[in-house]
Amino acid sequence: MARIPYFDLAEAPPELHALLDGRPPLNIYRMVAHGGATAQGFLGLGSSILRHSSLPARLRELVILRVGALCGSTYEVTQHRRVAAQAGVPAAQVEAVLGHPQGSADKEPFDSLEHRVLDFTDAVVRQVKAPPEMFDALAALLPPHQLMEVVMTIGYYMLVCRVLENFEVELEDGNVLDSHGRWSEILGKN
Repeated sequence: MARIPYFDLAEAPPELHALLDGRPPLNIYRMVAHGGATAQGFLGLGSSILRHSSLPARLRELVILRVGALCGSTYEVTQHRRVAAQAGVPAAQVEAVLGHPQGSADKEPFDSLEHRVLDFTDAVVRQVKAPPEMFDALAALLPPHQLMEVVMTIGYYMLVCRVLENFEVELEDGNVLDSHGRWSEILGKN
């Protein structure tokens, strides 16, 4: 059970309604709405990462899932399994990213760039600052704006996980996967 009551989105100011328009009624939005103006910034940054980043969606979702696994956030991992599948992340990669939150992700199902990004994600989550050689190796593979997007994605989803875990945000009722990996109607189109 959530630690504080969920915000009644019918009471949200117009600016927040505009940011939530077209989104499914997820509990994270109902919790974050307590943040007023900070909720608007939170939603805006999340939207930018998910909809306007130049980082390939598959790479972005691997980062998000890894952050969720490292932070122990069931809600985040559950929601982004679906998003990762829609972005074309193979199930073997999803399981490898989630399988070893205490150690590095398995190298086997990942290409060189994916593996470097995952190792970088581990370092940033665990140590804040990646070692110079790790940073330099990734910087040699990604343009500066994508390197920044990787760091922003890691940081944002660390925040998401901290909100979810500290407020004990619950998965939505009926939010289950069917045998084909499709979500129930609350999340919209399968």
